Amino acid sequence: MLTVHREQLTVRHASDRPLDLGLTLGPLRHGAGDPTFRTTPDGAVWRTSLLRTGPVTQRFTVADERTVVVQHWGPGAAEAAAQLPTLLGEDDDTSGFVPPLQAADAHRRTPGLRMPRSERVMEALVPAVLEQKVQVVTAHRAWRWLLARHGTPAPGPAPSGMRVVPDARTWAAVPVWDWHRAGVDATRARTIVRCARVAARLEEAAAMPPAEGRARLETVPGIGVWTSAEVAQRALGDADAVSVGDFHLAGAVGWALTGERTDDAGMLRLLAPYAPHRHRVVRLLFLGGRARAPRRGPKLPIPDYRAF
Repeated sequence: MLTVHREQLTVRHASDRPLDLGLTLGPLRHGAGDPTFRTTPDGAVWRTSLLRTGPVTQRFTVADERTVVVQHWGPGAAEAAAQLPTLLGEDDDTSGFVPPLQAADAHRRTPGLRMPRSERVMEALVPAVLEQKVQVVTAHRAWRWLLARHGTPAPGPAPSGMRVVPDARTWAAVPVWDWHRAGVDATRARTIVRCARVAARLEEAAAMPPAEGRARLETVPGIGVWTSAEVAQRALGDADAVSVGDFHLAGAVGWALTGERTDDAGMLRLLAPYAPHRHRVVRLLFLGGRARAPRRGPKLPIPDYRAF
């Protein structure tokens, strides 16, 4: 149901099955200080996005276990409202899914878990590239700095400091010294610029089957299977995209399912019976606290590329 006010569009979205707003939208957040995502003390979730029709700010509040009320501000409000069911995982089909025993309790306790589908490829791709081969705290710091510098203010009454991601032309024009100030090395910076220059082609991946969409992304030098999986999980709603190549993931999944660490090949063998829900299984293992393999060796130092 839509209610249009002078500067605001309100949607009451009622689902026919449980919807956990936090678990569903949570993967779209890149760190506690993400300027595009905020949870306020009243329990509302605020999110910004840049759509074809322009920027939008959304405020999500829970009415009951199957209903959320979403307010929209900005030129992209109508488009965002139309895409709301997709964003909230209404197309996420769990029929026939039987989790492994180790994830069964988490699956039972989280009936409202959905795979979100933002359909915004560059919004998922840039932070994924920033997270390539660095500690996540470094990537999140870079994301905040770049949006503060090159993003635009969130429309409407958004909480202070919220920003909208830059458009592709702006990403392509970020000067070398700003990548340096953000702590982003030249390899990742070049990858983001390459993606921005072909952004229109990459955004088409949102309308493709996930395997085809990922193949489209991987045509760009610097985008491999890990990065395409991270994008597919968020922008394409792919419940089967496994982040192969993650420094910790294979060991954690192996530990959760067998009590032993494993490598990427071993992880894929263990997850194979659960296709096309392999990413869903991984999420459930982490939600259930199973994927916590004992750490080995000293922590790696955090490199500061701003000093190079």
